[in-house]
Order: sequence, then structure tokens, then C-alpha cells
Amino acid sequence: MADIISNDGDLNESQLSSLAQFMELTQQDKSEALGLLQRSQWNVQIAITRHFEGETADSTAETNDESPTIETRRRALPETLLNGTAPRQARVNRIIDPAPRIVPQQDTQALHQIPYMISLLFMPATLLYQVIKASLGYLSYLFPALPQLILRLLPRRPNHISTKTTESPRETARSFKVWFEKEFGKSTLPFFEDGYAQAYDQAKKDLKFLLVILFSPEHDDTCAFAQKTLLSPTVAEFMQTPQNNIILWAGSVKDSEAYELSSALGCTKFPFSALIAPTAQSITASMSVVARITGPILPSDFITILATAITQYSDNLRTLKSSRRAQQAERNLREEQNSAYEKSLAQDRERARLKREAEAKLLQEKQAIDQKAKADQKRVNDLAQWRRWKSRDIETEPGPESQDAIRISIRLPSGDKVVRRFPSATKLEDLYAFVECRDATDLGPERDELLLSKPKDFEPQYRFRLVSPFPRTVYEISKAIFVKDKLGKSGNLIVEPILEDSCSDEE
Repeated sequence: MADIISNDGDLNESQLSSLAQFMELTQQDKSEALGLLQRSQWNVQIAITRHFEGETADSTAETNDESPTIETRRRALPETLLNGTAPRQARVNRIIDPAPRIVPQQDTQALHQIPYMISLLFMPATLLYQVIKASLGYLSYLFPALPQLILRLLPRRPNHISTKTTESPRETARSFKVWFEKEFGKSTLPFFEDGYAQAYDQAKKDLKFLLVILFSPEHDDTCAFAQKTLLSPTVAEFMQTPQNNIILWAGSVKDSEAYELSSALGCTKFPFSALIAPTAQSITASMSVVARITGPILPSDFITILATAITQYSDNLRTLKSSRRAQQAERNLREEQNSAYEKSLAQDRERARLKREAEAKLLQEKQAIDQKAKADQKRVNDLAQWRRWKSRDIETEPGPESQDAIRISIRLPSGDKVVRRFPSATKLEDLYAFVECRDATDLGPERDELLLSKPKDFEPQYRFRLVSPFPRTVYEISKAIFVKDKLGKSGNLIVEPILEDSCSDEE
């Protein structure tokens, strides 16, 4: 190792600044600070890392004082560019930084109503502005070439993407692609035409590498990096190879999204490239920055760095994919089991529902039968009570001395024949009641003891007809027609039962 510089005059301005920054952050002596900075190639970040890892100036005896050969530098180049710093000692562990997920905030300007007093205060200025605006409009009307002349005299805006935009991330990505091809020529690079957050989510979902490239249009190395490195056919072919699993997202720091991303990634030099990959930090995959490339670089070295990082973390991606497939298979199995359980549960519920419906139907049928039986029994009881009640209204048979009595011969369905004399004022309804209450009227002297009241809400339904055989004539129930008007002084009637089907037809 080179001797420690003891004279400040041997240090240039950059080295003096690095020394002051290191001593301010670590509070170390000047001699120890110079030793660490020299071994760290005057990289303050590496020197600070080595200091906090416990390395001191006394540890120089453990290292070789000879400068590395060209072959050693060539072998260390991928590792150097992979980490974005000078090569560290083999015993120093590389720290993988977590990759941020940046969601740009849209520029929104809230419109506030100006208070009335302030508007009164600025009213003269407003009136003056309106007068000047009207005057300039009148001048532009008189001299149409004046606006063009004024625009030519004013400085033009630089031809790059504006830092203040209200475009969506997708529109910003498309605008960047248009600007890139306009500035550096047509390209076949597979730019992701959406925001960084969408590319981040897509890479995490599909377990792919996300290559982020940040440009600063005003930087001197931007044009050389874009034309000689990115637009190289070998780089384009490497990006488009499906086996590499690369999602390419690029942006300009003139955009708010790319600017926020550059700050989050700690970017200090442009052009800047970062390779982000899913890493198994826990049970779920997390996105981490696994390689950084800053400044201009040859296409072959650019591909070498990316290929080295991809090879290094491909096993990790395969492990994550296998774990995800296992989780998906377990999830599918659990969903199938849940689906089978839900199907079985639905079948059990359907069977239970059908059973309840059958039991309810049987119960309803039983209740209906019981109700019908009770109604029939009630009707029978009411009919018997009505017969006894109605039998008191039937007049007794007139004697032989009655000259206006009517003699009626009635043949019953059983074949029995009843011959009886009725008063002349007997109506057809009384004749029907006599036939219906015949059993009650046959009780003889005990009839008065069986008289009962009329059943409540009961009207008799005569299930027979009185028919005259020759010629066949049906005498319907009537409260207004007298029997003598239809049959005269005597007549023969047949009690003809009414069947259930006949009742249904008549209804």
C-alpha cells in the first residue's frame, strides 16, 4: 500500500473535501482517516462502511501493498459495477438495499375564493391589468405580426420533458419513449409503457427482474450512454430474450416520478441503472436492488453485469416460483375442499329442507283431515239439532174432517211409502223439511221433549229432490209456492237423492 500522505499540499481539492467529510462523520484522527480513504480509493461511502465494520489503520499489514494488476482489475470489473462502488475486501458482506415503490403524486392546485376585502384592495391592479390587456389586444389587431415578433424575441423552452406535468404514469411513459426515439433514434428496446409502480407490481407478481434506467437530459454522458450502450444490438437482444425475464422501465428525472425514484435509490450520478429482483427476505417475496450501474459503460460490460446478477439470483427466483406454485397448489386444494364441503353442506341443507317440507305437508294434511272430520261431525250434529228444532214447525196431520187438506204420497229412497195429509197452506219448503225431519217427526208423543234451539250459523242443504213421476216434474225448494198450486188436492212424489257428482255439475 502507498505511504500515508502527511502533507495537505499533496491532496487535491476533491481529496481534501472527502477527508473533511469523513472526519466530520466519524470523528477520527487525520492519520487514520487518510489511511482508510487511501485504501478505499478516496470513496467516502466505502471508507465509512469499513470504519463502522471495525477496520483501522493498523490493519494495513494484513493487506498487500502492491497495486492490483490490470488482469485483477479486469476480473473485478463486473463486481465493481455490480455494486456501483470500488471493489471491497472479500470479507466485507454486500448489503442488498430494499427497492422502493414510488407512486407519483398528481399536481393538483386547489382553487380558493379570494376574500372580499383583499379583492377590494387589489381592484386598482386588476383594472390596470384589464386596460393593458385590452390595449395589447387592440395593438395585435392593428399589427398582426407583432405577437410573432415578440415570441421570437423571447427565449425558447428547452426541448425536454417538463418537470411539472399532470399526465398519468402511462402517458408519461409514452412521452418518454417518444422523447427517447426523437433524441437518439428508433429503438427496439421493450420499454414498459406504464408507471414505475405498475412495473414494480408486475415484476413482483410475475417474479421477474426489473431494470430501471434513469436519464438526466442535461447530463453530458446521456447521449453517449443511450446511443452506444442502450441502442447497441447486443443490449437490445439481451433485453428481449425471454429467458432473462427482464422488465425494462426508463424515465427522465425531469418527470416527478423518475425524480422521486432517483432520490429513493440514492442516485448521485447519471445515467443510472438499477436491477431490482424479488428476494426471499421472508415467507413472501420482497423487491431489492441487486445491482447498480452509474455513468457511461461499454455494451459488453453492461451485459456482463446484468447477466452476472441475473445468474446469481436466478436460483432465488426459481425457489420463489416453486414456493409460489406450492402455495397456489395448496390454495387450490383448500378451495376444492371448501367447495366440496359447501356442496355437501348445500346437499344436506336441501335434504333437511325437503324433509321439513314433507313433514309440514303431512302435518297440514293431517290438520286438514282433522278439521274436515270436525266440520263433518259438527254438520251432522247441527243437522240433527236442526231437524229436532225444525220438527216443531211442521204442523200436525189434519183429521178426516178437514175438507181442504192435501193428500200426498211420498216414496222414499229405501222403497218405503209415506202417505200423509197436509194443510192447504203447506209450501214446498215445508214439504222438503217434512222429508228431511221425518225421523224427528216419527218420535210421536216424545217430540215436544226433544225440541231444541236452532243451531247458530247453520243452513240445511237438502241432498234430495221431490219429483213427480208422470210426467216427470222436479219441484224445487220455494218459500212462496204452495203445494196445492202444483199438485192440487193429492199427488204422488218420489224422493230422488242428489249424488255428489250431480252437485258438482250443478254448481
